Amino acid sequence: MGSLLFLARVSGLAVAFLVLFWTLSFKSSFLNPSLPQQDLIYSILHPLLMVIGFILLSGEAILVHRWLPGSKGLKKLMHLWLQGLALCFGIFGIWTKFQGKDDGILANFYSLHSWMGFICVSLFGAQWLIGFSKFWHRGEVRRVRKMMLPWHVFVGLYTYALAVATAETGLLEKLTFLQTQRNVSKHNTESMVVNTLGLSLALFSGFVILAAVSPNNYQFLQTKILYSS
Repeated sequence: MGSLLFLARVSGLAVAFLVLFWTLSFKSSFLNPSLPQQDLIYSILHPLLMVIGFILLSGEAILVHRWLPGSKGLKKLMHLWLQGLALCFGIFGIWTKFQGKDDGILANFYSLHSWMGFICVSLFGAQWLIGFSKFWHRGEVRRVRKMMLPWHVFVGLYTYALAVATAETGLLEKLTFLQTQRNVSKHNTESMVVNTLGLSLALFSGFVILAAVSPNNYQFLQTKILYSS
């Protein structure tokens, strides 16, 4: 398990570095420089918040049971707050996408990426609320916890995988736009950065999900949920 955590950390750092490098070094790709600086900031904030704030942070919340020392209650609390913070970043990230546009919010839900993002954040919010009410706030009986655990794990990992898939479609959408509308070469530096970012995201999510579904981790989670106060 230690090697999985190490690989997840390394790939996560690579993702964070690449998305920062992309957004800060290729600002003209996110908005026409002739438009207001505020709109440029919103456009850059969107990938930063969704990748670092939403995907990386929620991945860390999944891994928290494997590395955080202390009591089971502390680990539950940290998992809950990390996921809640990731949800806030996700909502704010979607909000930034529609700033500076005059054609309305609904008119901007035109692509697969936008629809997947909306569904993903909605599922994530519902999952957080259910997890809070069933496993933390109300302290359900063991029978209910045992019944809910497989669904909690499945929906959580499905939503996380959906978030990564949504990010990948966003990268593809942006790269396609750059290559077709702005005549960016398929082999230039920015194209290589975006493709490497997509591969790093796929690796990071694979390590996180593998750590979550490993037999030792699942038994640990089951014991934690069933017998913690």
